[in-house]
Amino acid sequence: MALSGLDIYKQLPKTNCKDCGLPTCLAFAMKVATKQVGLEACPHVSADAAAALESASRPPIQLVTIGEGEAEIKVGNETQLFRHEEKFHRPTAVAVRISDLDDEQAITDRAAAIGRLAFERVGRQIRVNLVAVDNESGDAAKLENAVKRAAEASGLACVVMSAKAENLRRAAAALSGRRPLLYMTDPAEAEAAAAVAKDENCPLAVRADGLEALAELSSKLAVLGVEQLVLDPGTRGLKPTLEALTAMRRLALKNFRALGYPALAMTAGDDPTMQVVEGCTYVAKYAAVLVTDASEPWQILPILTARQDIYTDPQKPVAVEPRLYSVGAVDGDSPVLVTTNFSLSYYSVESEVEASRVPAHIIAVDTEGTSVLTAWASDKFNAETITKALRQSGLEERLSHKRLVIPGFVAVLSAGVEDESGWGVEIGPKEAAGLPNYLKKQQWNRPA
Repeated sequence: MALSGLDIYKQLPKTNCKDCGLPTCLAFAMKVATKQVGLEACPHVSADAAAALESASRPPIQLVTIGEGEAEIKVGNETQLFRHEEKFHRPTAVAVRISDLDDEQAITDRAAAIGRLAFERVGRQIRVNLVAVDNESGDAAKLENAVKRAAEASGLACVVMSAKAENLRRAAAALSGRRPLLYMTDPAEAEAAAAVAKDENCPLAVRADGLEALAELSSKLAVLGVEQLVLDPGTRGLKPTLEALTAMRRLALKNFRALGYPALAMTAGDDPTMQVVEGCTYVAKYAAVLVTDASEPWQILPILTARQDIYTDPQKPVAVEPRLYSVGAVDGDSPVLVTTNFSLSYYSVESEVEASRVPAHIIAVDTEGTSVLTAWASDKFNAETITKALRQSGLEERLSHKRLVIPGFVAVLSAGVEDESGWGVEIGPKEAAGLPNYLKKQQWNRPA
């Protein structure tokens, strides 16, 4: 739970020595509370005070690291119940399940396909993070072989699922140095699995039937020294899992330490569409790790899209770099389209230009990541900003014409842009979807 400036001030020496670079201890405390400086900037704070502040200011949900190197995933450290209050910090790690009952080639092929589940959306790559190997056979040798194949073929970090602690030990040893998430599915074996997790330096996931049992189990594991812990409430199905995940987050944010760990959820049932519905719901409502059987691109893309939307900062619009972009084999006769640097606006225009097969230049004007109408209403998309972007693009020396196309929704800007830039202005369609038809009907070989 976040500490106030006064809470921090009570633990400081109160000498106003200025060694931290600030005029008073109170000013320093306020800076620490807002995370503008670290506590270590005070050279005189006592060890006891530093320890007390560190314990009290620990995020309500433990940070857990899964995997190593490029495959590393961090979950936890969340501080909010509602995204609009600040933001959600660590995107849900999505894991697709593989059974060790499959034959070796099937495991390799499925793992490789899981590793390829990556897409580009609004200029960013979204992908599956983990491959989950389920010890359905109960055989340690089969699990060991399966995790080796899955890790190698997918290139992803692993979730290793088993009801036997010794099977987890063999699998963890086979993945030595890769730091898999060891998921003990039998609560009775959880303490034995904790010993494996400590010996192998791996995070541990455990489940229990209900939140009371889960809190009791996590407290026992904490006493055993396991801090890298992920909790599965043991529920299956949309309604009970949603209720359990929500209750876990609420209790964790109230500083109930026994549930202050990242949550794991599993999609259930054989209906492939419901797998998607459940996955999207658990991503939106607090699952830090999602394990699913959904493996087709049409199933995974909605889940990853929901994750991308939920885990963007609501106070910072998703934006592309404000500059000149070229689509296709542009030349001196190619049209010049103007839009804002809001990602959705830019990529809508770019995709429609590609669909039209008419090469074109696109100028993304710096509007601080806001859309066309929002930027126009806030005077960030106007004759001056458009002209500035046009001149910075250097297009004037490269084109045989001096015409640009502005969005139809801001046709009112045309006269001002012509006066400010000296270029002719054409009014394009209001929606990006109208660009292919518009571009095909225009002739761009215009005299200067």
